[in-house]
Amino acid sequence: MTEPRYTPLRARHEALGASFTDFGGWQMPVRYTSDLAEHHAVREAAGVFDISHMAEFLVDGPAAAEYLDYALAGRLSAMAVGKAKYSLLLAEDGGIIDDVIVYRLGEERFLIISNAGNRDAVREALEARTVSLQVEVADVSDDYALIAVQGPVAERILAEVAGIEDLSIPWAEQKYYSWAGATWGGKPLLLARTGYTGEDGFELLVAAADAEPLWDAVLAAGASHGLVPAGLAARDTLRLEAGMPLYGHELSRETKPAQAGLGRVVVSDKERFVGKDAVNPASDARVLVGLTAEGRRAGRAGYAVVDAEGAVLGEITSGALSPTLGHPIAMAFVDPSSADEGTAVFLDVRGTRIPATVTALPFYRRKK
Repeated sequence: MTEPRYTPLRARHEALGASFTDFGGWQMPVRYTSDLAEHHAVREAAGVFDISHMAEFLVDGPAAAEYLDYALAGRLSAMAVGKAKYSLLLAEDGGIIDDVIVYRLGEERFLIISNAGNRDAVREALEARTVSLQVEVADVSDDYALIAVQGPVAERILAEVAGIEDLSIPWAEQKYYSWAGATWGGKPLLLARTGYTGEDGFELLVAAADAEPLWDAVLAAGASHGLVPAGLAARDTLRLEAGMPLYGHELSRETKPAQAGLGRVVVSDKERFVGKDAVNPASDARVLVGLTAEGRRAGRAGYAVVDAEGAVLGEITSGALSPTLGHPIAMAFVDPSSADEGTAVFLDVRGTRIPATVTALPFYRRKK
């Protein structure tokens, strides 16, 4: 039996009274107080999340950009230094090994952040694809901690954190899906304006040894702004409202990008990339849709989507009673014939058919 893993912030979570759950082999805080309170704090003010379980890989070398164009589905060579891009790591058969975010740190240097549970699979795929190119891939996951500050006042809070200095770009000038360099206690700190909640926010990559004091400083700066520590439960309902896919639910080795609404991520006119010849799904393959319903009973992952006669049309991948919207929402893979916006379907909730409607994603968009 594999020993559970903990992030460098374990002691801080325990001191805050967090409840833990297994996530990709890691013991992670699922909540500190209540799921709803943490969710609403992120929508209305800010929340701070420990996401140090995520995996990090550095790609270095003269052929780094060319290599990533081959290894991933996007065209990473076109990305400017200082920018970030969402991409997909595909298998030869076009299935999704993982979804990742890539940061261009320099002309010949990139950072890839992948899901914790896929760390080994991502490392193996990245290493196998170096072929004869002048590039090195290093798994640096254990060297770093990752802290996310998300919410409407995230920027204001971080600007007040004592010890964050030497910003390469002023806070207000940092753009979405870009990164800035800084220091924390004189040591390197990467500030990425990315996130997984549908709100404005940042993800802070710091040396693992410096995670605890940075966490403390963020909480101290946010105390007067409504910042709360938030766990995986709130993170899940936030990303669901924002229509963001979760690996193991909306994404898998059996899923092709276009089925999950991610066809735009694949640059098909590249001369070559792994999965290029098999990336297109069959015409009858199920596709991902949003579903909304009335009342309080929400469909959950694994529940069937059916028609009025009870014939199965698909299956829910994620579902919840939306804390922000106040009604049930879900994402599901359904037959293409039932995927048009406005189509009436039913959720089979433990034998009870709940009327639902196919809805465009995302369910929630923040006010800018």
